[in-house]
Amino acid sequence: MKKFFDPIKLQKWSNEQRLAGKKIALVPTMGALHDGHISLIKAAKKKGADEIIVSIFVNPVQFGPNEDYDAYPRTEKEDAKKCSEAGATAIFFPTPQNMYLENHSVYVNEEILSSGFCGAKRPGHFRGVCTVVAKLFNITHPHIAVFGQKDFQQAAVICQMVRDLNFDTKIIIAPIVREKSGLAMSSRNNYLSPEEREKALCLSKSLQCAKTIIAEKKEISWKSLKTKISAIIEKAGLKVDYVEAANAKTLTPLMKVKKGDVILLAAFCGKTRLIDNAIM
Repeated sequence: MKKFFDPIKLQKWSNEQRLAGKKIALVPTMGALHDGHISLIKAAKKKGADEIIVSIFVNPVQFGPNEDYDAYPRTEKEDAKKCSEAGATAIFFPTPQNMYLENHSVYVNEEILSSGFCGAKRPGHFRGVCTVVAKLFNITHPHIAVFGQKDFQQAAVICQMVRDLNFDTKIIIAPIVREKSGLAMSSRNNYLSPEEREKALCLSKSLQCAKTIIAEKKEISWKSLKTKISAIIEKAGLKVDYVEAANAKTLTPLMKVKKGDVILLAAFCGKTRLIDNAIM
């Protein structure tokens, strides 16, 4: 597995692979890899990628001033080992200095899909996401890029950016990977104590409850269902950040929920902000 630290060197190598007729896949991550990330690498392999590039970059531009940028887990050595074992052929370790040059002043904004949910709660977050992903696309020139469904809004925003800016990259959305308990895998789970991990199970349980209700009733008032979901989360001791239902394609908020719609939620378990979602 090749290791790159310089964006220019990776760009040159990636261009050479494209010219040689190889299919390139990009798996963008912030590191602290877990089985959810590994599933993205495996998804790229299933799509026939010859070269699978995994980027490991804790992107400062997508963190707010009071968020966990400094505390975010950084496990580069372990990440490289996991990437190699999973079948990645290249790994990219950029730095804030070589990704955002002095007097950097160009950013990428998506202004509709990013306006609600995490976008409303974390101003500037998706500007940072779109900017870094656009840069990674320009550096690696991938035929395909793989993202996880757990970051449902992020995946939708990236798909919109690719469409609107004519990137020649196909976006693959891989399913959420959960622990045996049902907890959605996340690098931020590392922050949780054993007691908090147990409490955090209320997120997946609340979504499963919603699925069961919709399977029985076919369609239900969102106000009524939201109350039930919020109650499950709050009873477990978590603080709700948001619980919302939306059209799975447009992210338009809904008054009634039915099969095929998506429910997205975020909650604080202690100081740790966790997100989850499910398509009904």
